[in-house]
Amino acid sequence: EFMCHSIEDASRLPNFEAAEGTNPGDVNDPVVAATLAKVIDRIQVELGVIEKMGFTSYFLIVGDFIRHGRSNGITCIARGSAAGSLVTYLLEISNVDPLRYGLLFERFLNPERVNPPDIDIDIPDDRRPFLIEYVREKYGRDCVAQIITFGTMGSKSVIRDVGRVMGLSYGEADRLAKMVPTELKITLKNALRKSPDLKAAYDNEEVTRELIDTAFVLEDITRNSSVHAAGVVIGAEPLVNILPLKKDEDGAITTQYPMGPVEDLGLLKMDFLGLKTLTVIRNTCEMVKQWRDIDVDVDRVPTDDAKAYDLLNNGHTVGVFQLESAGMRDLCRKFKLGTIEHITALVALYRPGPMDNIPSFIRRKHGQEPIDYLHDSLEGILKETYGIMIYQEQVMQIAQTLSGYTLGGADLLRRAMGKKIQSEMDAQREDFVDGALKRGATAALSGRIFDQVAKFAGY
Repeated sequence: EFMCHSIEDASRLPNFEAAEGTNPGDVNDPVVAATLAKVIDRIQVELGVIEKMGFTSYFLIVGDFIRHGRSNGITCIARGSAAGSLVTYLLEISNVDPLRYGLLFERFLNPERVNPPDIDIDIPDDRRPFLIEYVREKYGRDCVAQIITFGTMGSKSVIRDVGRVMGLSYGEADRLAKMVPTELKITLKNALRKSPDLKAAYDNEEVTRELIDTAFVLEDITRNSSVHAAGVVIGAEPLVNILPLKKDEDGAITTQYPMGPVEDLGLLKMDFLGLKTLTVIRNTCEMVKQWRDIDVDVDRVPTDDAKAYDLLNNGHTVGVFQLESAGMRDLCRKFKLGTIEHITALVALYRPGPMDNIPSFIRRKHGQEPIDYLHDSLEGILKETYGIMIYQEQVMQIAQTLSGYTLGGADLLRRAMGKKIQSEMDAQREDFVDGALKRGATAALSGRIFDQVAKFAGY
């Protein structure tokens, strides 16, 4: 049954060239049989990797509590790289067919580098406790715990805290804290370099200098502990035998180790993400049923509804997850969406790095700019996105097609680019260019493609 469902989805792929009148469920049809063989091969490869890496229990446990949630009317959705696994789809962990959207298993689990699977499970925020309680009951209360997280003293908070201890009024400390530029993970040292006002206050105000010098010592140390927003750990034996534990304010067991050490110990870490958006969607569906007597199945909402695209293209997306910012509404108006692939492309583009390509992406879509695939062999990979790299899967496929990487090796390339470690980047550049040269690309072109891939993959 699952196989036939995958074949039906596969029949919509551009490379599924079924003859007119072909029935996707007819396994005697040669085209269907060939595609079925590919599906079976992929399942066997995935199952082999999962078993070899020792993660069978992980998949079964995740599948179990997701099915329990759905059987109790709770919408549970797996997202992220886990959607690239056909096994997660067949276990009903994910509701996205990776064959339909060309998603890669190697981005999720890499047989060339053993790293634990990470399935992010979105749950309506008001039903998250219900699922955690189910896991506690099923696997034993002494075997399940939420994971601690530590809050540290960032550059702004340490200024406010030190100011308070020194006897400064809130307004005085807040004045200095607001001089720190609003940048992610900015340090006091960089703040003094980038903020002329803070530097002037440090140089000319004795109290400010004493405050900042004290803050230098305290910056980044642990300030408080709390419970991780998503992390839950499950052990094969009582967790007290494995790691230190504590009770939170409600009396529930919590680890004293944060996420990293918990994973280093080989413990099974689950991500139960409470998402308000799912609660809003559920409540909306209930209101539609109450007032219009219409049953809405969110898993089967059509993706080709013209009126829905009219709303998007007119910028009426306030309250729509990831499409409601002023920038995204403006982008929808300019681009003129017409398919679900257009939506996924814009969501992926609207972030640092790829965002630079938005004007070109719009022009190419409207035929106002020629499409450049960089190399003839990359047209099949980049055609859907008008020659512009948007997805991590494209990065991996480019490395595979142009330079002969395995998909596992291509995932390592992607990770190395994300870390931006120069020595790793230099080694990868040499391998990438050498592989491309063997396949007919010039050194200049392959170097240029590597630079574009590196710029994209860094985000």
